[in-house]
Amino acid sequence: MRLVLGQGELYCGQMETWDVVIIGAGAAGLMCAVEAGRRGRRVLLIDHAKSAGEKIRISGGGRCNFTNLDIRPERFLSQNPRFAVSALARYTQWDFIDLLVSHGISYHEKTLGQLFCDTSAKDVVQMLQRELLAAGVELRLQTSVSKIRQAGGFELQLSCGLVRADALVIATGGKSVPKTGATGFGYGVARQFGLPVIETRPALVPLTFAEQDLNRIRPLAGISVQAGVSIGKTSFEEGLLFTHRGLSGPSILQISSYWREGDALSINLCRREDVFNYLRTCRSKRGRQAVVTALADILPKKLAHAIARDCAVSGNLADQSDKTLKAISHRTQNWLVRPVGSEGYRTAEVTLGGVDTDALDAKTMQAKSVPGLFFVGEVVDVTGWLGGYNFQWAWSSGWAAGQVA
Repeated sequence: MRLVLGQGELYCGQMETWDVVIIGAGAAGLMCAVEAGRRGRRVLLIDHAKSAGEKIRISGGGRCNFTNLDIRPERFLSQNPRFAVSALARYTQWDFIDLLVSHGISYHEKTLGQLFCDTSAKDVVQMLQRELLAAGVELRLQTSVSKIRQAGGFELQLSCGLVRADALVIATGGKSVPKTGATGFGYGVARQFGLPVIETRPALVPLTFAEQDLNRIRPLAGISVQAGVSIGKTSFEEGLLFTHRGLSGPSILQISSYWREGDALSINLCRREDVFNYLRTCRSKRGRQAVVTALADILPKKLAHAIARDCAVSGNLADQSDKTLKAISHRTQNWLVRPVGSEGYRTAEVTLGGVDTDALDAKTMQAKSVPGLFFVGEVVDVTGWLGGYNFQWAWSSGWAAGQVA
């Protein structure tokens, strides 16, 4: 790998020819560049950012949740649920784990099959940069693209001059986390070449409430519980966090990919107990105990008080009928809430939607109508669950394109 910053005089005004130009030095672009370079292709990898792999670096609290032990195609959302099958089957989580091990990078499983680096996400970025070097790829940072056209391949006007390539790979990601430089650039390229784009929206993102609902839950901000969150037949059982603007935590981030404006969420705030039976037992054994005290034994104290208040319940357990205890149980274990929006791309981990998979070859990631043009990673209409799935899609789709670009 040769690292060149975009304003280098060496390249200004020259027309260069490459076998492959890859736009976007994130997870998918880095993987694609490595694989294409290994095949002996002359590869130029460019990015407008100051450093490569920025989303890798900040992911997982700086530890990078780089894949998941339980990758399954059904855990990826797309207009075509089967599109991801080929790439995921040919470059698996085990292949990426083997790559890490070969570089001496240690890792651990945190929960639900999620794998994290033991030390730092920078280890993954440095590993991929070493792979770029071994593959002979040239990486140019702080390099922008102002124009792309087909001309016996692809001709690109870069901030440092003109380049021509036989193959062009778009690995620019989605709109999520704009502080890393994310834009909708890749969608514009797709449209330029006549490829349809599925409407995009933030995914794996906290959900927000209307002001009247916030008045009830704002005092709970900072409280977390293990919860079950459902929309229709889709449900997740993970942590839930109350915020000043609504709800967050893994269960909410997961369900946000399925949520649409107007949908209500059904939330079970106490997964470890049947609340009705628990309260009845408490009533029979210690009827003089206050209802809120009994609730506080299985829920955070502030949440217990909020539920009792919402149900207009006070006094001792002995004074409560089964109907009242059922109402408390229903409020606790089938809490219906209707978010009004999300925190948007600013905090979304990924972008839902993207380049229509019907326009791409599932094996190669190449545009069916534009030979030599490839789309990989988050820019494509494939969105994984929280927990390493989206990085695995980046590795797998980048690998697939790298075999043929």
